[in-house]
Amino acid sequence: MAAAPKSQPSVRVKSQPSAREKSHAREASQARQARDARASSARDAGSRARVQIAPTAGERPQAPWHPLPLSELLILFGAIGTVVGLGRGVSQGGPPLFAGIVAVLLGTVEVTLREHSSGYRSHTILLSVLPVIVFHSLVVLAVAAFTRPPQALNLGLLAIDFALFLALFRLLRARFVDARRKRAFGGR
Repeated sequence: MAAAPKSQPSVRVKSQPSAREKSHAREASQARQARDARASSARDAGSRARVQIAPTAGERPQAPWHPLPLSELLILFGAIGTVVGLGRGVSQGGPPLFAGIVAVLLGTVEVTLREHSSGYRSHTILLSVLPVIVFHSLVVLAVAAFTRPPQALNLGLLAIDFALFLALFRLLRARFVDARRKRAFGGR
């Protein structure tokens, strides 16, 4: 078999930068200098007394009990209660499990409702589905207290659940859009 011919190593010749490349380099240098100047003035402004300004669209809304992280503590203690309840088993750990789930639910709903109603972050689906779950559960439990719930009840409830979800979704979405507009544009 014949050996393949060896190729010549490629030699790169450095050429002078074009006018376009020089222009890009000059613009990049000017942008760097402007950014450094802004950072320097921001550091100087940070050393002065801070002025309280209205929250922007990027700031999380504060709770009415602001210094105390009540919702976060509810979620933490609820998670601990849930783990303890599951560790003991459902037969003996029922009360801490139930209390833990309720505490996590309350903390989560409070945070999502506050963020949603202030226009910070949309939680439309979660806030729409929770009342539907409560409604469906209460109807099934009420019927189950007197008789065995028929399958037709679940099918009929699904149609009502869907209509309730759509109505709540539209209402909550409109509320969020209005709150976001007020937050972003200052009420205009």
